[in-house]
Amino acid sequence: MAKTTVDVIIPAYNEEASIAKVVNDLPRDWVREVIVCNNASTDRTAAVAREAGATVLDEPQPGYGAACLKGIEYLRAKPQEAQPTIVLFVDGDYSDYPEEAPQLLRPIVEEGMDLVIGSRALGNMERGAMMPQQIFGNWLATNLIRLFYRYEFTDLGPFRAIRYDQLIAIDMQDRDFGWTVEMQVKAAKYRLQCREVPVRYRKRIGVSKVSGTIRGTILAGHKILWTIFKLL
Repeated sequence: MAKTTVDVIIPAYNEEASIAKVVNDLPRDWVREVIVCNNASTDRTAAVAREAGATVLDEPQPGYGAACLKGIEYLRAKPQEAQPTIVLFVDGDYSDYPEEAPQLLRPIVEEGMDLVIGSRALGNMERGAMMPQQIFGNWLATNLIRLFYRYEFTDLGPFRAIRYDQLIAIDMQDRDFGWTVEMQVKAAKYRLQCREVPVRYRKRIGVSKVSGTIRGTILAGHKILWTIFKLL
C-alpha cells in the first residue's frame, strides 16, 4: 500500500462527558483527521469535540447509521487525492480503548486485509460493560452470519477499520441499529478479506441509548435480524 492515510469517524449523541477522552486517546501518529458526527445532541458534545481538535459535522436525524453516513458523505466530498486509505470507526462513549487503533490498522496496512473488527468477545471485557441481551444478540447474529454466509465473526463491535475503497463499494445504507451488522454481512457477501483482533472493552460513560432501554434493545435486535435476512 502506498501512502496510507487514516481518518476516524465517531458518531456521537450526548457524549460531552466522554468525547474529548476518545479524541485525545487516538494515536495521532496513525490518524490524519478525527471527524465527530454530532447526532442531534442536546448537550455540549459538539463544542467539546471541537475544543479537542476534531472536525465536527451535524446530523440532525437521530440514528447511529445516519451519523456514520454523514461522516462518509464528508469524506466523499473531498478531492480524490485527499480521500483516506482507511476509515476507522469508534464510539464516542469511551467504552473502547482508542489507543488500540494500531491493532486494527496494521492488518490492513501490512497484510492487505479489507475489514478488521475489534472483537470484545476475544478480548478483555470489563464485567458489566455489555448487557446480557447484547451478548446474546452478538452470539445469535454472528452465528447466523456463519450459517448463511460462511464467514467467521465473534462480535458486531463498533470499533472497526475498513479500507475506504471497500467502504464505498459496499454502499452502506442503514441509518440506525443495523449499521454494524450490515457492514459485516456485506463484507461476507462480497468476499472481503476480514479479520478480528481482540480489543478491551469497559463500561461506557453515561447511559446507553440502545441497550440501556427495553425499547432500544428490542428495536436493535429486530433490525439486526432483519438486516441479516434481507441481504441473503
